[in-house]
Amino acid sequence: MITRLLTFPLILILAGIAALMMYLPAIDAGMRGFSGVGKAFAFSGTIGLALVITVGLALSGRSNQRMSDTQNLMSLLLAYVLLPVFLAIPFYTGARNTTFLNAYFEMVSSFTTTGATLFGAQGRLVDSLHLWRALVGWGGGLLLWISASAVLAPLNLGGFEVTARGEPGQDETVLSRFERATPAKRLAQSTRVLAPVYIGLTGALWICLLIGGERAFVAAIHAMSTMATSGISSIGGLQNGAAGFAGEFAVFLFFFFALSRLTFSSDTITSVRPGVRNDPEFRLGVLLLVGVPLILFLRHWIATLGVEDTSDWQLALRALWGAVFTVLSFLSTTGFESADWQEARDWSGLGTPGLILLGLSLVGGGVATTAGGVKLLRVYALYLHARRETERLVHPSSVGRATGLGRRIRRQGAFIAWIFFMLFAMSLTFVTALLALAGQGFDAALILAISGLSTTGPLILSASDTPIRLLELSDAAKMIYAMAMVLGRLETLALIALLNPSIWRD
Repeated sequence: MITRLLTFPLILILAGIAALMMYLPAIDAGMRGFSGVGKAFAFSGTIGLALVITVGLALSGRSNQRMSDTQNLMSLLLAYVLLPVFLAIPFYTGARNTTFLNAYFEMVSSFTTTGATLFGAQGRLVDSLHLWRALVGWGGGLLLWISASAVLAPLNLGGFEVTARGEPGQDETVLSRFERATPAKRLAQSTRVLAPVYIGLTGALWICLLIGGERAFVAAIHAMSTMATSGISSIGGLQNGAAGFAGEFAVFLFFFFALSRLTFSSDTITSVRPGVRNDPEFRLGVLLLVGVPLILFLRHWIATLGVEDTSDWQLALRALWGAVFTVLSFLSTTGFESADWQEARDWSGLGTPGLILLGLSLVGGGVATTAGGVKLLRVYALYLHARRETERLVHPSSVGRATGLGRRIRRQGAFIAWIFFMLFAMSLTFVTALLALAGQGFDAALILAISGLSTTGPLILSASDTPIRLLELSDAAKMIYAMAMVLGRLETLALIALLNPSIWRD
């Protein structure tokens, strides 16, 4: 079994790319005078690249068999569990003042685009180590884009099961342009199509932040974190940057790429009519973006009726912007806060609106994006089903008007979406209970569980009155949280699909 797992080429490819990426922080550390950190990354990259080439050549004669989509899914799981061990080696060697478990945890958090960190923005980590965290998170985001269309969509997983014709976990592709391609060829085609878009958008956001007045290094970190929805920052958050409102507005626009796959690609089927305006995910995301800040904004006016001199429109607009930005940030599971978020909280009268942030993160972004959470398409499928059932209560003999994909979403799609919700609730309960057994209080355990399963690391700082210090967690709690991040990234349905016996057949 172990020999068969080692023949999965995707793991070796990812390890080789990671080894090459280690030279970037090595160069950065050398330019900053951090010779010890630079050597750690340079040596790790060189040795890792040599090992990957050696193992690849040794196994090349045993990789003649065609890889299936299910085996590629298994490769993804192994990558999220095993690859952070390799990624943690230069981080551990460069940091010098931490344990390897902490370094492994940091890399799992970055690679799953969760962004939860054991270290503060200032002090213990030099900028080169922050760059490595951002690069790992950015690479994890690109992997999500590619694996969504090349691995998850053919298996009807990751949200595609709501609209797919086949059953979840079955090798019945829902793609049009990749239908006749082998899994390996599909991965190559997806990479060729999506990688330039991902790199170009990251570069465009970096330039926008530079124009806004941000330092080049910080702008690069925030651009990569925004595209990957990891929320990683070298200065403690976007609100501490120098770009101000212009930088926040640029990041705000790029958050929309996490609401719908159709904002950057058309290689998968998610709606009946073409175009992002007709995409139910995008429309539901915009509805939440408008509705939640409006409720927070109007709450102030309702609470201050009859009180004189409360119409400071400049303060009101700042509060409204802070609410709009932060709502979309947590809906996309990025977790950046606006510099005006405190104004929004003061205006709404909510000291720490943790339930709102937790709810937005649970809903999450679009299918096949870098966002985590339950996904907007599943929420929309349940909404359609609930609306139809309400119509039947009023008119029992009525006939639904929708056909084709709409009927699929209401019936089979809604049923599968409900199953996923139940599995997600069970996972949330299980992880919360394990964290409680590991010494966490109920509130902290619940926030940690939601943060991990929705891959929204900044929740641990924003969802409670007292920020949760991950460094104070026990080793058992750290491993449980890391397990939750991997589970949230791959989703429970994908893990169940791996129980298919065909993956272990010779």
